[in-house]
Amino acid sequence: MFKIEKKMKKFFFTLFIIFFLNSCVGSSSVGIFGSGVSIAYDPRTVGMQIDDSIMQKNLSARLALTEKKYLVYLNTKVLDGNIFLSGKVDEPEEKLKIIKLAWETKGVRSVKSAVTIKGETNFKNSAKDTLITTQLKAAMIFNKDIKATNYNIDTINGKTYIFGISMSEKEKRSIIKEAKEIYGVKEVVPSIILVEELSRNKN
Repeated sequence: MFKIEKKMKKFFFTLFIIFFLNSCVGSSSVGIFGSGVSIAYDPRTVGMQIDDSIMQKNLSARLALTEKKYLVYLNTKVLDGNIFLSGKVDEPEEKLKIIKLAWETKGVRSVKSAVTIKGETNFKNSAKDTLITTQLKAAMIFNKDIKATNYNIDTINGKTYIFGISMSEKEKRSIIKEAKEIYGVKEVVPSIILVEELSRNKN
């Protein structure tokens, strides 16, 4: 009986967190990844933001022309010319083709891929991955050292991918630490750019 009550409490707490995160996104302004708090938190210059937006739309259009289903099953993010891909495809050849398309995007500086092949994960693992991602997003919101809207999180088979911009080395360490402390995380793969590493901030 005690175990059942404990599981129920955990279930309702998770639902609350998901509702809370959705509420935050729904009631706030547009940020780096299309939702979140004020755009003022975006450390990129206006020119950088425009360039990244053009690159992302260009890549999305070419992916859609290749296969319309990619619009549904793939996510693309661009930060300072660095492209991050996530989602699922049917065949290994498709994954290679998508990475190639990303590298062919004008202005690309790097390509990071978290694209997986369907069948490599199951419903149970997908549910665990969703819970891990939700817990990390919640932890980031409540951590005063982290500007949560500057990051995109994906978890696949217990491997958590973090893509975004950190204002400082301390913030970068904080988000990696938060990820590693979440139960069920097998590996943390950070693709985090420091503000001083942005191309137009370099001398």
